[in-house]
Amino acid sequence: MDFLPTLWFVLIAVLWTGYLFLEGFDLGVGMMMKLFARSEKERRQLLNTIGPVWDGNEVWLLTAGGATFAAFPLWYASLFSALYVPLVLVLIALIFRAVAIEYRGKARTDRTRNAWDWALALGSFFAAFGVGAMLALSTTGLPLNANGDRVGGALVWLNGYAVLGGLGVVLFALAQALAFTGLKTDGPVRSRANVWLRRGLPWAVLPLAAWAIVVVLKGTTAWPWVTLGVAVVAVLAAWAAARAAREGWAFLWLGIFLLAGVASIFGAAYPVVLPSTLDPAFNLTVENASSSDYTLGVMSIVAAFGVPLVLAYQGWTYWVFKKRISPASIPAAHGVTPVV
Repeated sequence: MDFLPTLWFVLIAVLWTGYLFLEGFDLGVGMMMKLFARSEKERRQLLNTIGPVWDGNEVWLLTAGGATFAAFPLWYASLFSALYVPLVLVLIALIFRAVAIEYRGKARTDRTRNAWDWALALGSFFAAFGVGAMLALSTTGLPLNANGDRVGGALVWLNGYAVLGGLGVVLFALAQALAFTGLKTDGPVRSRANVWLRRGLPWAVLPLAAWAIVVVLKGTTAWPWVTLGVAVVAVLAAWAAARAAREGWAFLWLGIFLLAGVASIFGAAYPVVLPSTLDPAFNLTVENASSSDYTLGVMSIVAAFGVPLVLAYQGWTYWVFKKRISPASIPAAHGVTPVV
């Protein structure tokens, strides 16, 4: 197997891991606006935890999609055309979510503010579910013919694997958001987030673990079982940290669980990037779906400079806004007079 296609398969897996790790908790916080918060002050406290970072976290989604398009154009074309309907819904959900974050603070009535809260919560849910469904179908298969075209109707993608992947990302995002909320807040919100995390963590990781096990069972290599074992150890450590009210360690161990789980899934799927459920001969692999070595070589040079810069500015952002947000740091709501 050629080195550069394999390298970019690994890098795309890393990019999706970065997206699920960073965007996961702020999608979870968005869902918590209706599931968790009990008052307007608590909602503002939650929103302030992700305010400085949520749009930067979405860079990983754009980078993962762009890298797939450039490195594996046939994978991108088949996947995005076969899943055109759910991915459009994900795009709409992300738009509603972004607009809600920007506009809820400008609402003049409780009714309008409540509408934006629902837009944020539902947008976060459908974005997480859609991305999870897409990634699950990338590793379990779609009905593709020899040309890489979908066979069947617009909803042929909606199967048990799609639901499993969607729920896996939604519940993991909620668990990670609870750990992040405990890490970034103080007062009643922090205490309640820790209680919810202790009680819900063992159940929240089950769909994601089941997805990983399904893919590893279908694979032909043994090493993904090792990383799957690491994922089990990591989630047990995260649960122990949550029970000890060590939110930072819980958040870190959940990240290790995600990294090991994604490594197991992509490792078991390799070298197939998109399986066909009609005939294994129609599978797209790192060899037959990749760009030329010249294209991948240029991309590697650009990535060698670009990725460290992205990591540096995001790390700096998190460092600057590292302090906890307490209820006392949330000022009373007040009207704003527009300039124009």
